[in-house]
Amino acid sequence: MTDNIATGSPASDIPSPADGYVGDPAVRAEWDNRYADREQLWSGRPNGALVAEVAGLVPGRVLDVGCGEGADAVWLAHGGWDVTALEVSGVALARAAGHARDAGLIVQWVHAELTEAALPPASFDLVSAQYPALLRTADAAAERALLAAVAPGGVLLLVHHAGMDTQPAHESGFDPADYVWPSMVTELLDDDWEIEVDEQRPRVAPDGGAGAHHTDDVVLRVRRLR
Repeated sequence: MTDNIATGSPASDIPSPADGYVGDPAVRAEWDNRYADREQLWSGRPNGALVAEVAGLVPGRVLDVGCGEGADAVWLAHGGWDVTALEVSGVALARAAGHARDAGLIVQWVHAELTEAALPPASFDLVSAQYPALLRTADAAAERALLAAVAPGGVLLLVHHAGMDTQPAHESGFDPADYVWPSMVTELLDDDWEIEVDEQRPRVAPDGGAGAHHTDDVVLRVRRLR
């Protein structure tokens, strides 16, 4: 769920693991259908909160969770980051991979749900999740997976639309109670973590793209101490 870019590349262009998608087929189908309905779903520019929060970080290994059509991943790669980008939609990954290829950039694409992906533990200097649609479970699997991916000294940056977590269920079937919000991650932090930013702020929103009507972000930035 990011403000990202589309290029319409075929699925065969995705440089993903040969074993293919790992996760719930229904989740993949839902997001493939959303992307297939429009030639470009997001704006094509990196998310504003990511740009602001990464400004002071030294480039290293980054995991882009829910990379969508790839704008954040490509922007990070341009900035010297070693990017691993994860996404459930093959349609979105095809577009993202095509854009990276056209820019002459290397990104490792992972076609999987976060909780099912074979990611190296505690190995990313930055884990970025911009407006992710992570399903909530009783064992907090998604929240724990986000934290587990961060290397000692590294940062988890989780950004979401302010106020969505308190909205009632929609007639369309969307229920905020089904999803992970920043406060749920905060509840899992112990002495191994330091909260650097936990605030609501006006959203720096690019023009166009789904989600452009949201005006405020909740920004959570936490650093793993050990």
